[in-house]
Amino acid sequence: MARADVKTRRWKRVEYERLIESGFFQPGDPIELVGGPDVAVVPGTFRDYVIGHPSQPVLVVEVSESSLALDREHKGSVYARARVADYWIVNLVDRVLEVYREPIGDQAAPFGWRYRSIEVLEPSASVAPLAVADARLLVADLLP
Repeated sequence: MARADVKTRRWKRVEYERLIESGFFQPGDPIELVGGPDVAVVPGTFRDYVIGHPSQPVLVVEVSESSLALDREHKGSVYARARVADYWIVNLVDRVLEVYREPIGDQAAPFGWRYRSIEVLEPSASVAPLAVADARLLVADLLP
């Protein structure tokens, strides 16, 4: 199976929203918004972000099937560079949760950073976010 090259384009948020509203993107188009993660857990309340978007999530979770390689390599490097301490990939292909922690600099990584700790958890395992260590979740509850 041939691998298509990933083409990227940097848009401002307002430009991206206008493209969606205008119908430029069609259902099924292969679009991945880097920096627009599936779930971001941030500290505080919604009132803390009335003026601007949060800048430092305590946990980012990507739900991944067709974008698995991109989420591991490119997005993982972006999040590590941003010092996101807790990055999870709900891997729908293998039905596991990949937990990435301890961002470190690495010039060989796409954005110069990667995660030192990578743990792959089966559906029977449980996991707790670093920000709330006593909030254990069953991996099976994160999988469809």
